[in-house]
Amino acid sequence: MINQFISFVTKNNKNAILFFVILSSFFFIGNNTVHLFDWDEINFAESSREMIASSNFLNVQINFTPFWEKPPFFFWLQVASMKVFGINEFAARFPNALFGCFYLITFYLIGKAHFSAKFGLTWALLFFGSLLPHLYFKSGIIDPVFNFFIFLSIYFMLISFKCQQKIYIRFSLLSGIFSGLAVLTKGPVGFLLLALTFAVYILVKRFKILPSFKSILLFVLGFIIPISIWIGIEYYSNGFEILIQFIEYQLELFNSDVAGHAQPFYYHFIVVFLGCFPISIFALPLFFKKSEEIPYDLKTWMLCLFWVVMILFSITTTKIIHYSSLAYIPLSFIAALYFYQTELNAARIKKWVLNLFLGLGVLIGLLITLLPIVLLNHELIIPYINDPFAVDSLRTAQNWSGFEFLIGICFLAFVIATFVSLKKNYFNQALVSIALSMGITLLSILFFVLPKIEDFTQGPVIRFYEELQGKDCYVESYGYKSYAQYYYFKQPYGLSEKRKDRDWLLTGDIDKPVFLVSKSTNKELNSHPNFKLLKTEGGFNFYQREVTR
Repeated sequence: MINQFISFVTKNNKNAILFFVILSSFFFIGNNTVHLFDWDEINFAESSREMIASSNFLNVQINFTPFWEKPPFFFWLQVASMKVFGINEFAARFPNALFGCFYLITFYLIGKAHFSAKFGLTWALLFFGSLLPHLYFKSGIIDPVFNFFIFLSIYFMLISFKCQQKIYIRFSLLSGIFSGLAVLTKGPVGFLLLALTFAVYILVKRFKILPSFKSILLFVLGFIIPISIWIGIEYYSNGFEILIQFIEYQLELFNSDVAGHAQPFYYHFIVVFLGCFPISIFALPLFFKKSEEIPYDLKTWMLCLFWVVMILFSITTTKIIHYSSLAYIPLSFIAALYFYQTELNAARIKKWVLNLFLGLGVLIGLLITLLPIVLLNHELIIPYINDPFAVDSLRTAQNWSGFEFLIGICFLAFVIATFVSLKKNYFNQALVSIALSMGITLLSILFFVLPKIEDFTQGPVIRFYEELQGKDCYVESYGYKSYAQYYYFKQPYGLSEKRKDRDWLLTGDIDKPVFLVSKSTNKELNSHPNFKLLKTEGGFNFYQREVTR
């Protein structure tokens, strides 16, 4: 039955694309189940909301103040989504869910073009069935869109690089366009990643393969097209200030601990190994195998991209989990290549790979099983937690059914079923099991576990801001960084600029009531003469200052 289904999907492109469109529904379902999370999700959604509120679609803002760290392309996508679906969680996450569908179709078409339809299907299903790659398409962060453009830029470059005929050189133009779009999505790092991958490949090939002068010109032309439009608009509006801000911010990311995200050098290697289960397991054998003949030298290009991403973001001082997300693409390709070659050669998955897959799969399954049990019985672990804020948050009332642990049990069953299928060389069954296990597990967690976690981590403060919507007042966080007060209060455009002065909110001649939220560990406002404590809920204190004049 499964073999017949695989044959039907790979019969032609129409069947495959229809299948991936249906499969990508997993990326869309439930995206309004939980609120957006601080910081990045709310930060980006708020910037998009402010574009709509201020009718200023050229400049990115936060708190209606220029936000020079990011260019506007992703925000334009969110604005378009919000225009269709309204200003809500689903709209903020819609662009990434849509690009998730693009990823699956792109992997299939590239795999089919250079290997076979079965390879393309294998690549897409393994990517879909991996933890962090799947999860990111249900988020509202920039990286999935940014990474897609970077990948396409590198792919079209390798095509033009390996084939210097006139028809292929034209792909240099596409490479430049997508590189330009990457810069327009996240800034100069969009070109940096492409340039470093290109340079590493040249070094690996010992300068024996070089692009033609015409290819370089076409790439530059393609790169300039989207960038020049954006720079022209920004220069007309702000001069060259935004470019200066971009450079300064990128230097800050590389040379300082931005926002307290300092981690050890090996941080991203651990994140990718554990978070990209199971492709991180299936890719391992080919990392230690001498490169074989692969169409367009794809494996070498993918390895170059992988190591560029991993090393670049490992040497930066600031380390955030999604910084290494571009590595998921080459990792999934290498995993699919091992999977595909093993099946094609009628060989068996290496025993150590099977055992590692089972071991890590069981570990993840046990964590999914134990997490709701531990949170349900949080009083048992509170004595071992040294963070008072975390303790206060955990004590937020929760409505656990007691059956959430079954999600982990089902995941364990899928892991064992996949292990048995691989051991018996039932590759099609294993592929389907991998895809279904991750899709069903993450949807179940989204509906039955994540709302409870979200409720005690930020639920009280989000509800407070939502209750203030429509009121003529100022709302801010106090003593900690957050963007939730802007998005969930739906801060209106045109408020006094004085609101940005914290001292004015505390002691100034205010013209509207002021509401401040601090973490429960911060007691500074308890003794402030201008503020009264409204309530303490979860890990937060809520204060109000009335107009006295």
